[in-house]
Amino acid sequence: MTRILDAEVAVAAQSEVAEGPVWDTSRGLLWWVDIPVGQVHAIDPDTGARTWFDVGDPVGAVGLTRDGGLVLALVDGFALADHDGQRLTRLPGFIDRTAVRFNDGKPDPWGNFWAGTMAWDETGNPPGSLYRLSPDGTVTELFGDVGLSNGLDWTEDRRLFYYADSNIGRVDLFDTDPDTGTLSGRRPFVTVPEADCVPDGLTLDAEGCLWLAVWESGELRRFTPDGRLDTVVRLPARQVTSAAFGGPDLGTLYITTARQGYTESDRRQQPHAGDIFACTPGVPGRPPYLFGETR
Repeated sequence: MTRILDAEVAVAAQSEVAEGPVWDTSRGLLWWVDIPVGQVHAIDPDTGARTWFDVGDPVGAVGLTRDGGLVLALVDGFALADHDGQRLTRLPGFIDRTAVRFNDGKPDPWGNFWAGTMAWDETGNPPGSLYRLSPDGTVTELFGDVGLSNGLDWTEDRRLFYYADSNIGRVDLFDTDPDTGTLSGRRPFVTVPEADCVPDGLTLDAEGCLWLAVWESGELRRFTPDGRLDTVVRLPARQVTSAAFGGPDLGTLYITTARQGYTESDRRQQPHAGDIFACTPGVPGRPPYLFGETR
């Protein structure tokens, strides 16, 4: 039997496209980006204190670094920033920003930062790629022919990598070399039928199960390692984008949403679209990987 959970508004973010949530264990903050607006946000859930900064371009993802800063996937390349965004260093752009932009990304267990691209019109033409930024500034294209690069995460033993391509409606599973992160053995893990919307961001919990945001469904779904759906979190916002565990015990599941392309009528019908929700699923998450730190 599939367990059904509900979530409550945790942050009245009212973002256009809130994405890439990550919990900052050292500061007790939840970070996220508002992609088209080009803003990076943080909030202390205990006090409600909230800060944000503007990067001047659409921003696909934010990750935490070993030295307490941030690593960003901007529209056409990567950047490093202090935690308050006051000193932002852009690395050279390397993709055609008129055709594609960066989307979801996060640090890996080996201290690198992975992020993928997508066509602006979301058609998959031109196709995107998945890239890896190393701490020394080297950028490597891991593979191409991506429709719309989205959620990604690694198992605790560093032997498996989950990756969502929204345009093909699928989360794939790769084998990874635990010492280097080299990918092999790609195969389908979960397919989301086209009529049932598309896979978006994702995260793994401490039990190795995958929590998948399903865009336009109003749901976050949990799959066991054998691909069985066992939990659904229902939200009053259809554009569910991603999720991350946070809180002192990593027991709170924060879920980001969007209101992309919504009319005033749409916003009246879904007043909490673009907010961040939270629930307590009864299983904790894991601390996020950090750029520049090998775990």
